[in-house]
Amino acid sequence: MTYTSQAMAQFVADISITDYQKTSIVNARKDRVVENLTAAFPATSDLPFSRAILMGSAAKGTIVRPIDDIDVLAVFSNANGAWNTYRYDSQAFLYRVRRAYNGLSTAQVGARGQAVRIFFNNGGHVDVAPVFSHGNDVYGLPGGDGGWINTAPTVANAWFAQKHAELGYNLATLVRLLKKWNNAHSKRLRSFHLETIAARTFKTLGGNRQSALASFFEWAPSHLDVSDPGGQSGILSGYLTWTARQEVMQGLGSAAERARKANEAEARGDHDEAKRLWRIILGSGFPN
Repeated sequence: MTYTSQAMAQFVADISITDYQKTSIVNARKDRVVENLTAAFPATSDLPFSRAILMGSAAKGTIVRPIDDIDVLAVFSNANGAWNTYRYDSQAFLYRVRRAYNGLSTAQVGARGQAVRIFFNNGGHVDVAPVFSHGNDVYGLPGGDGGWINTAPTVANAWFAQKHAELGYNLATLVRLLKKWNNAHSKRLRSFHLETIAARTFKTLGGNRQSALASFFEWAPSHLDVSDPGGQSGILSGYLTWTARQEVMQGLGSAAERARKANEAEARGDHDEAKRLWRIILGSGFPN
């Protein structure tokens, strides 16, 4: 018989990327972005590429398997007057970066909001967000109306890393589990929002994943309206309609009830029942 704690530990291992995958997939795809943009926008260009920064879940250590999307911030230099060229037309800037990828044999390109999505022939994709640096870790990101949106993802990443350390380095693992719950139940919450809720919900966090999940589901409803830790985007729940918000609250309530029952079953030694309930919460990949 597999104990509930053993099944949870196996599930964590199953959904976490390996060091090899980080090198061969995550870092390799980021390096490919750097190679492409450096070739397309050299230092002598009127739009010189400066550097790439790994962002999102891959940077925070919250990425889950199977690896799907990787987020990269592509920083362009103001050195040759590029900002003056595009300051009133961010869409022209975005389209120019996108055109640089047209014709590549190894990728297809599509638009995704403020990013260029590059699809690799061997599966998966990278979302490249082209930006100008405004200093103090604030970047200008193309907006949908031709204007610009200020974003500070590196500040948010540093904030999350600090929270992860303060919580005994247990936060990233909890977030990976929560992403599996979110994926198994209609993906109602955006990844950045979910990560921030988790980071703000706990003052202390131990290594008991079952207990941590139960606490999150119970406490999260009062933490939905968290603000951007980067200090640029305001309240992160703004994308939720009234109906979607009610669905999130209902989903958290159902998960809290099942997690409570799972922990009660585990406490009385009924590991089959506990694992059955965790499989409902976290998805069919949870071990029997």
